[in-house]
Amino acid sequence: MHLFLDSFWRAAAYCAHPRVIVLSLLPLLLMVGLSLGVGYFYWESAQDLVRSWMDAFPYINMVWQWLEGVGAGQLKSVLVPLLVVMGVTPLIVVLSMLTVAWLMTPALVGLVAQKRFHTLETKRGGGFAASLLWSLVSTVLAAVAMLLSVPLWLVPPLILVLPPLIWGWLTYRVMAFDALAQHASPAERKALFQQHGNWLLLMGVVCGYLGAAPNLVWAMGAGFAPAFVLLVPVAIWIYTLVFAFASLWFAHYCLAALQGLRAADARTTTTNDTTVVTESPVPLNMTTDPQDAPALAWKDGQ
Repeated sequence: MHLFLDSFWRAAAYCAHPRVIVLSLLPLLLMVGLSLGVGYFYWESAQDLVRSWMDAFPYINMVWQWLEGVGAGQLKSVLVPLLVVMGVTPLIVVLSMLTVAWLMTPALVGLVAQKRFHTLETKRGGGFAASLLWSLVSTVLAAVAMLLSVPLWLVPPLILVLPPLIWGWLTYRVMAFDALAQHASPAERKALFQQHGNWLLLMGVVCGYLGAAPNLVWAMGAGFAPAFVLLVPVAIWIYTLVFAFASLWFAHYCLAALQGLRAADARTTTTNDTTVVTESPVPLNMTTDPQDAPALAWKDGQ
């Protein structure tokens, strides 16, 4: 718990560091450009697709007719863009996290290591290719788990638990691997995942709930579609800051845990060496040859 809370407040303090703020601009610019470009070319077609999908169900048409009868027919014009945004939000979240992981995490881990763990040996247990493969595999597994869990969302308590748990698992897998890529060996990374897996998962879940903050921004523009052009940069900036904080949190936690693991291994090695040195030597075999017995007796008589 101490390491969990200590790394939390350190990560929050590092978010105000000028280097962190500057580093957050590059993923922000890339994601804003991508989102606005996709929205410019596909916004109308995406809304038309959602409208045609909704009109294909008779029960939904009955609901629209009833809403028009009670004077709430404009709800459809609000619901359609909201459904489009809800559909692309998971994609924006995943892309934001992966962009931060690939562009910011190495620099943020280097910043944390320079400030706090400059004596920590770098064993380079994972390069860019390994990090990319690990992130892609983890993302695919999380996407499959998310799709399989959709029917369970109809159970009211589970919709508040399953998505953050899956996003938390993905965040923990990606951020923890990148935080340890330069400093830990594969064996050390595996040991840390086994020893601190529950805490790392909890950190990922907390970051998953923090990642829900931009949903408030989407809700502000639900009734006015052009507002999304202005709200997209704000929401992506929040996503970028959340995942930058997550990257710093995992960096502080994982590097401190790695330092503790190596210190424990060093103490164990020292203890074993001391035990070997202080053990009593094996008694020598003092049995004499019978032929030498008279000579020994003569010397004793002297």
